[in-house]
Amino acid sequence: MRNHRAISARFMLAAAVSPNPWMIIPFGLLLALIALGPLLMADWWSHHYPKVAFGLGTITLIYYFAVLHAAPRVGHTVVEYISFICLVGSLYVVSGGIHLNVQGGATPWENVAFLAIGALLANVLGTTGASMLLIRPWIRMNKFRITAHHIVFFIFIVSNVGGALTPIGDPPLFLGYLKGVPFWWVAQNCWPMWLVALGLLLLVFLVVDWRNFQKVAPAVRAEARQADHWTFRGGINLLFLGLILIAVFLSHPPFLREALMLGAAIGSYYFTPRAIHESNQFNFHPVQEVAILFAGIFATMMPALDWLQENSARLGTPSPTLFYWGSGALSSVLDNAPTYLSFLSAEIGAMVNPETLAHGRAQLPELAATHPDIAALLANPSLAHLLMAISMGAVFFGANTYIGNGPNFMVKAIADHQGCKTPTFLGYVFRFTVPFLLPILTLVWWLFFR
Repeated sequence: MRNHRAISARFMLAAAVSPNPWMIIPFGLLLALIALGPLLMADWWSHHYPKVAFGLGTITLIYYFAVLHAAPRVGHTVVEYISFICLVGSLYVVSGGIHLNVQGGATPWENVAFLAIGALLANVLGTTGASMLLIRPWIRMNKFRITAHHIVFFIFIVSNVGGALTPIGDPPLFLGYLKGVPFWWVAQNCWPMWLVALGLLLLVFLVVDWRNFQKVAPAVRAEARQADHWTFRGGINLLFLGLILIAVFLSHPPFLREALMLGAAIGSYYFTPRAIHESNQFNFHPVQEVAILFAGIFATMMPALDWLQENSARLGTPSPTLFYWGSGALSSVLDNAPTYLSFLSAEIGAMVNPETLAHGRAQLPELAATHPDIAALLANPSLAHLLMAISMGAVFFGANTYIGNGPNFMVKAIADHQGCKTPTFLGYVFRFTVPFLLPILTLVWWLFFR
């Protein structure tokens, strides 16, 4: 029986196409509208974004079917999209069935511990799942002094940087996993970058939060401390979460992984008491929006990825600096998942040749049997270093703006609904990203990628 990866590899081998570069326009237009639509025409965008995503995606699909006759290439993209949305959606539903209530009056050290735990959970629940599970408890434990920096550093750490170790953690890494990057490769090779970025963010947050804490009167702290207590509901969802984690490692028979994830989501939804969903203000709108927009993204990005892979050799020899800052800069203003794939395709197109393929087959024969391009990259230390730069750039820089990663806007929406003071788009960038996050990202580059 052919396994899921074999099917994926067959699609890839059959899908060598040469799209007209003009067909990249729908991809760029969709990403620009995703970035600017909510800011410049929020009402129009909220009502019409499905039409935009499906319309632009349909243009690309018609081109691939009718002009390029590249049905296998489309089939490969469909397989990747189904795997991607099943993971994101199932984690969202299961995390929405867990309600965590925490004690109020949190101290700065307790906040640091909470964020550190959230960063670790992001690698298990995904940045979306961890953010949706923890943002409401985070607001409750700091409600007596909640300010913008609580929301922004939560986005920095839990919604982005924390999830940089596993394919479950952040969508770009999961797409890399679907392309053939082994599950534990990022954790084994990128943990020093993760530890430096996370440690410095927690340290900076501690300093900022300590100053905020000192402004609160001791009597107010004591009253907030007594107002709430630790409670945990929805324990059955831990079983469904375990099922999802097991499913991630399954590669055959075809689509068993996705079926188990969907089964876990359905089971979670029907076995979770309504009171828990109400406490979490759970609804399907966020994941519905992600599913629709990413359907358009996956379709329209095919010409961009194929053109990059075919023409990137003309760009010269790429460097870790170029890939770290390039993937990072685009991940700041576009979604980091397609940015990751674009740079991965560029690396494959520029660096994979008969010599590197032969070396990959010799060093990683099992991986080369299903994903020869990825084997060629990972078997060569200098090329693997480029992939590290792409991975960390895409994940870390996704925290730079509200639009860099899916959970960022979800967290802002929940915080706004809870009455928290969240910064504007530009306020987020200039008050927090530039003075706090950007120096840390620069230090990561200087230590590991210069």
